[in-house]
Amino acid sequence: MKRNLILLYAITFLQGMVFYAPVAVLYRQAAGVTVLQMTIIESISLLLSVALEIPWGIVAEKIGYRNTMIFCCLLYFVSKIIFWQAVDFGGFLLERILLSVVCAGLSGCDTALLYRSCKGVDSQKVFGLYSSLGLAGLMISALVYSLFVGDNFRLAGLLTVFSYGAAALLALGLKEVGEPDERTPEPVSAGRVVLSVVKNKNLMLFLLAAMLLEQTHQAVTVIVNQLQYQRSGIAASWFGIILAGMNLLGLLGVLSKRYTARLGEKRAGGSLLLLTALSCVVLALTENPVLSITGVALVHLAFSLFVPLQTELQNRRVVTSARATELSVQSAFLNGTGAAVSVVFGRAAESSLPGAFWLGAVLCLTAWLLFRLTVSGKRV
Repeated sequence: MKRNLILLYAITFLQGMVFYAPVAVLYRQAAGVTVLQMTIIESISLLLSVALEIPWGIVAEKIGYRNTMIFCCLLYFVSKIIFWQAVDFGGFLLERILLSVVCAGLSGCDTALLYRSCKGVDSQKVFGLYSSLGLAGLMISALVYSLFVGDNFRLAGLLTVFSYGAAALLALGLKEVGEPDERTPEPVSAGRVVLSVVKNKNLMLFLLAAMLLEQTHQAVTVIVNQLQYQRSGIAASWFGIILAGMNLLGLLGVLSKRYTARLGEKRAGGSLLLLTALSCVVLALTENPVLSITGVALVHLAFSLFVPLQTELQNRRVVTSARATELSVQSAFLNGTGAAVSVVFGRAAESSLPGAFWLGAVLCLTAWLLFRLTVSGKRV
């Protein structure tokens, strides 16, 4: 349904408007939270997401994707209010716990609803636009932060609350949609769904590759990028403008399908993984501000182009009518393994910032090898 697509695009755009994103690490540090504590919070959040993924997938099949989206968008709104008011480790941990519930609920549900709403036609293009609009919202909010907010971290938090409130209201207009091939959903046990995923070794190795890239991207563009900018002598007042530029590049994610069609799935995905690894090497070796910004930007660009391909491949491999549940099982694996990698990144950054980037390079090279083993050279 076109209406669903428009609403989902608007929701991801508004939820992309995180006005405190340019100084998210500094925001938490100002409240006394260390980088290691941030990664511990992130790991707890990921582990909780893992625990909730499959139950949420089952619930989504029972109550419908629309109702799941509405509940999660409302809880997302509440979590941003808590973040705005958080003043210590406990406050930020509570925000991430609620975020875990939200992410587990939305995981698989939003993309499943997108897939059904476009009836499986040009789905990679739809996923690319969906991802890029989230980045567009982040880009605009970053510019607003740099031009109007300045060092007022709490104001940035409040503006984010307003954006997420608007997204929650839009979710009320969504409609439920059936499978593209008109399949009548048959009862599928959670155990059967889990086994269908776990027994697929090719899928599991592909997911492992995707997780390694995702965690490297998360570490480089969210956790240690601001520390790298400080290391390079860049003033914090420039962080918002830099982030806006990063997300302008991220909008090129809409070209993911075209890029994949030109190179084929194996070459396209593999080249993006190698680009990320090379960028991490550059970041490990440099204190030059231009090279630092370029390195982080290329990591973000590669991930933006990779995500729509990843989402397409995950949806294509769904074998039952319980699409959200299968995608939730896949996401549980991504988050469960990612939680451990996140803590490793945190420890590496605490002891040596270049060491964190070297770790990212090694992980992405490993991901490249796994990706080549599990994905065909198909052109789409």
